[in-house]
Amino acid sequence: MSAAVEQIIKMEQALMQAMLKSNVKALDSLISDDLIFTDHTGRVLNKVTDIESHRSGNLKIELLEPSEQIIKIYNQTAIVSVLMVVSGHYLNEHFQGKIRYSRTWINTDNVWKIVMGHSSSVNS
Repeated sequence: MSAAVEQIIKMEQALMQAMLKSNVKALDSLISDDLIFTDHTGRVLNKVTDIESHRSGNLKIELLEPSEQIIKIYNQTAIVSVLMVVSGHYLNEHFQGKIRYSRTWINTDNVWKIVMGHSSSVNS
């Protein structure tokens, strides 16, 4: 396993912990100011709106169980695909299910940050 893959595995773990704890400071350090994120409904979010859902308490993630993680490194870019069992609350409504996340990480000045993300609901 390459050093870059090991770094991305650690970054993905840090991201999951930040999401579970709604740790806005950690999320801010992991996400690029240029983030483009398309959620499972097709809505496009930027960094501010993504982090605000955690800061405001509108989004509370209680479970993230990853599987089927695929990581590809291309120079200073990492592509990640991971299947997650997710549960929590959004606007006080409970949700749970399987979601496939795709993320693009860019390494600039030896710092990896997410610049693009996409999520799709998975029917099983």
